[in-house]
Amino acid sequence: MRKSLVALSVLAATALPSLANAADYSDDIHKNDYKWMQFNLMYAYKELPRSNDAHTGHDYLEMEFGGRSGIFDLYGYVDVFNLTNSDSQDKSGSGDKMFMKFAPRISLDALTGKDLSFGPVQEVYLATLMNWSGNSGPNSVNNYFVGLGSDINVPWFGKVGFNVYSLYDMNKKDWNGYQVSTNWFKPFYTFANGSFLSYQGYIDYQFGMKDKYASASNGGAMFNGLYWHSERFAVGYGLKAYHNVYGIKDSDAFKSSGVAQYVSLSYKF
Repeated sequence: MRKSLVALSVLAATALPSLANAADYSDDIHKNDYKWMQFNLMYAYKELPRSNDAHTGHDYLEMEFGGRSGIFDLYGYVDVFNLTNSDSQDKSGSGDKMFMKFAPRISLDALTGKDLSFGPVQEVYLATLMNWSGNSGPNSVNNYFVGLGSDINVPWFGKVGFNVYSLYDMNKKDWNGYQVSTNWFKPFYTFANGSFLSYQGYIDYQFGMKDKYASASNGGAMFNGLYWHSERFAVGYGLKAYHNVYGIKDSDAFKSSGVAQYVSLSYKF
């Protein structure tokens, strides 16, 4: 999968030059500023990784946010699991109650005042990503990523984010491989009242992980979502495919490869 993702980015950069739409910030770095926030009430069914004897799913509330301000581009969310504190959910017990993803990027176009676009690449970034779980123990998630990011104009999809990171595990105080991430949001059908259907999702794929920290050197996940959007609400269904996710080798006792299903109801602020 890693090779196919890299090949896709190279193909886009070389074969689709007419799609470039440069982000020119020489006159005003704040001219493309915006911000958004929404709350998502969600349920995940058979999310991975999981042991075979785990309960089948869990509910959670997600505050999702993003925007642009000058040189900064931001995406993030905070999840709160098992809202009813039910014993019949796979997030019950002593596991994490919360999880946070925080992904700021710095536009090199806006920072330098130069047009760095080429081919279908509209903008180039210094990309960072931080993943934190809701505890501080030895098995907590405390990962920091840094690398290069871009916005790429892809046929039909439009603007697609594409980032390549190196991973630093703060718990182990060591570098541990790389991650390729891409995301998209494509409205494809608009109703007479202005609401619309969208295909949205992402791919996170890790590779080059060290044997002493991971039982598999590569692995990742792809989320495919079908959503209905109005001005204030959204309803969605997602299918997420996993392969040795987080570098955990799939086994009969502990599953890290397979599919999970998600449903969500969102309110937009």
